[in-house]
Amino acid sequence: MGTDLLRGHLEGLLLAVLVDAPGHGYALSQRLGERSGGTLSVPEGSLYPALQRLERADLVTSAWSVTDGRRRRVYRLSPAGRRAATRSAQEWQAFSAAVDRVIGGLA
Repeated sequence: MGTDLLRGHLEGLLLAVLVDAPGHGYALSQRLGERSGGTLSVPEGSLYPALQRLERADLVTSAWSVTDGRRRRVYRLSPAGRRAATRSAQEWQAFSAAVDRVIGGLA
């Protein structure tokens, strides 16, 4: 699925996968792909700017980590990020239910 379809939703999706556990960018991208059944893929050019926006908004924190000799920036939810993830999920459920009521019978 193209990143145009993710526009406006990528930050909420990243918050959702960070609820599971902290992770570096590539791992978060993999989680998005796995949890979407392979439908969603996020290129680096969209992923890292979104993570930086979340960090500037104090919804995630990050720190450098070295694993297997590789230096990676690991992202984790802040308390505000956890609240934002919950709020985002609630808003999405209400929105998707409304859309389904409008166009659900067409498919």
